[in-house]
Amino acid sequence: MSQLLRARRVLTEQGWLDDHQLRIEKGVIAAIEPVPPGITARDAELLCPAYIDTHVHGGAGLDVMDDAPDTLDKLALHKAREGVGGWLPTTVTAPLDAIRNALERIARRYQSGGPGAQVLGSYLEGPWFTPQNKGAHPPELFRELDLAELDDLIAVSQNTLRIVALAPEKPGALQAIQHLKQRGVRVMLGHSAATYEQTCAAFDAGADGLVHCFNGMSGLHHREPGMVGAGLTDTRAWLELIADGHHVHPAALRLCCGYAKTRVVLITDAMRAAGMPDGQYDICGYDVEMRGGIVRTASGGLAGSTLSIDTAVRNMVKHAGATPEEAIHMASLHPARLLGIDRQLGSIEPSKCASLIALDNGLHLQRVWIQGQPFAL
Repeated sequence: MSQLLRARRVLTEQGWLDDHQLRIEKGVIAAIEPVPPGITARDAELLCPAYIDTHVHGGAGLDVMDDAPDTLDKLALHKAREGVGGWLPTTVTAPLDAIRNALERIARRYQSGGPGAQVLGSYLEGPWFTPQNKGAHPPELFRELDLAELDDLIAVSQNTLRIVALAPEKPGALQAIQHLKQRGVRVMLGHSAATYEQTCAAFDAGADGLVHCFNGMSGLHHREPGMVGAGLTDTRAWLELIADGHHVHPAALRLCCGYAKTRVVLITDAMRAAGMPDGQYDICGYDVEMRGGIVRTASGGLAGSTLSIDTAVRNMVKHAGATPEEAIHMASLHPARLLGIDRQLGSIEPSKCASLIALDNGLHLQRVWIQGQPFAL
């Protein structure tokens, strides 16, 4: 049976369509049509593609590294409640066995499916970093790049590994980037003290962008543009951005929006305290504290975020001057393009998956459909 969803405005890659309806068949958008005359009922004020969060460590008191069998199911439900239709469970720097076990669990969940947001694969954040911009990652567990080890992890993931993050100044980094790209894995650069030149060389080798731009990397200086300068000025580079107002100043958000808005990928980088009250939590084996929704290590450094992706979208409009459609694309179309799945997800077009969200005019979430099925908020 076909399903009709009618909206005052429908967001496509080309822009807004007023008073249109989607015809959905077997979880796929079959057609986009004007609403017939005389029909006044609408299912949504704004009908938009569901968000895709490519960088998620946890939330609702849970962490991707937890080995409880229902962790990923609970996290997928948590992400769907903020309008996410698909996400990448993201590991942290940890002993290699713990990383392997996490990849195995993610692969099983990818293949089996389940409730909530779709698991689209895995994201390895670490352990191939350098100590200068380690963030909350334990430097004693950092490793040197080894192609056989990378191949083993891809095999353990049953080829569901989508992104590897690494520091481009590490020995063998350029060879590792080329190798990963040949295996179909995206490479993001971060937790690094790389120079502008080293970062550009990594982009030339095939690296795809920057891990949470501005955070955990060499910053922008007028005589040494650093990793940030390389990412901003290289039109091949995707820029992950944590738009919570704490990790990145609004002026820096505006800089990204003004100079690279077609390359911004909004992420949450959320950890287990997301959606939880202030208190004591842990990440990467460290005890951290959340106060006022901000999580810090004992030394005062930021340790992941408690951001939701729908809040990130509103923040880009409020603080960075993005239009609503630009901000929504940053959390849907752009991450789909980064992952190479934009023929299936990321925008409202015929033949694409009907993972959708209904928003009000303030971009607050009203309803969610995942693969054409309504999700109860």
